[in-house]
Amino acid sequence: MNNTKKSISKITLGTAVFSCIVALIVGFTVGLNWNDVFENFKPYLGFKKTTTDTIDLKPVQNLYTTLIDNYDGEVDKNLLIEGAKKGMVAAVGDKYTEYMTADEATDYRSSLEGQIDEAGIGVSIAKREDYVRVLRTLPDNPARKAGILAGDIIYAIDGKEVWNESVETIAQKLRGKAGSKMKLTIVRDNKKKDFNLTREKINNVSADINYINNIAILSVYRFSSDTGTLVKKLAKQAVEKNVKGIIVDLRNNGGGYVSAAKEMAGLWIDGETVLTQNSRVIGTSTTLAPRGNAILKNTKTVVLINSGTASASEIVVGALKDYKKATIVGETSYGKGVMQTMLDVSGGGMLKVTTAHWYTPNGNGINEKGIEPDEKVELTYEQINKNIDTQLDKAKSLLK
Repeated sequence: MNNTKKSISKITLGTAVFSCIVALIVGFTVGLNWNDVFENFKPYLGFKKTTTDTIDLKPVQNLYTTLIDNYDGEVDKNLLIEGAKKGMVAAVGDKYTEYMTADEATDYRSSLEGQIDEAGIGVSIAKREDYVRVLRTLPDNPARKAGILAGDIIYAIDGKEVWNESVETIAQKLRGKAGSKMKLTIVRDNKKKDFNLTREKINNVSADINYINNIAILSVYRFSSDTGTLVKKLAKQAVEKNVKGIIVDLRNNGGGYVSAAKEMAGLWIDGETVLTQNSRVIGTSTTLAPRGNAILKNTKTVVLINSGTASASEIVVGALKDYKKATIVGETSYGKGVMQTMLDVSGGGMLKVTTAHWYTPNGNGINEKGIEPDEKVELTYEQINKNIDTQLDKAKSLLK
């Protein structure tokens, strides 16, 4: 019996010593290769695995050397670096993936939230038919007072041509200090026309509501982080007024936060799928509407869309259409069925990169196709400028 105990004791002690030695070796090995080990386990811990892929930048360095050796002028290295970053990202060939400098990233985030400190002239603009055009002018603001019309092409600002610039760049140049003056050159009917304007502080809410003959007209201009809360508040107001129907105007709404679109869709859809996302990077996931907020599920609803209805707006439209919660009126939507993630990068810049493709609850992809309205009604720039709204008139007729 005693011999057996001694034998067990020796085995146990020997095993413990051996285990300690193995643990030390494993620990030492893992310590030396911790980064590799952690990368392999990232997917199981809920993290994305960091790519180890690299590119050979020697050709870029060689080009830089050749440029410096031969260029007859001063070279700003920071500008070259920022330009190289932009060029690399642009070469991906995805119009929604872009690199922004620190200043551009700040402006972009501000515009998304509607928190722009500078004044402006009161126009909504977007790229249409290869040019940045005025989509609408805001009431009691400089552009409308001066006679700028929907459809006008933004050609030059303060004498400098901008017609070939991006929407974001032109929007930034239209803004400035309240009281500052600017000359805006537009093209209308193939003719240039100059306007001398003074910038004013612009009311930039993301949504508002109006009432006509016991019909609520809920206009949502963009999906900021607080839009879901604001729209819910306005919807409650409409319910309390016991409206006979609601018109949701998503025309020229270029999108924004998916979370806000999900919250808005939840006013009609209770806890069901709002969209499905497929991604090479993060796999497949489903976004559900919140539960308990569908206060409009039994309210007759018409949604207005056009070619400027994009991204997060199309998420709402697609969900309401698939669940037959609304009649869709207007023109085919833009067709942006991809999602971007905003990632901070070194130097204060930001990478806005396409990370997933999304599909409506019924599995319909809309990228490059858009969503077709149930009732197709066109609206021309000429009608807009004469305050004629054929699409809104159609929506009202459906709620009588």
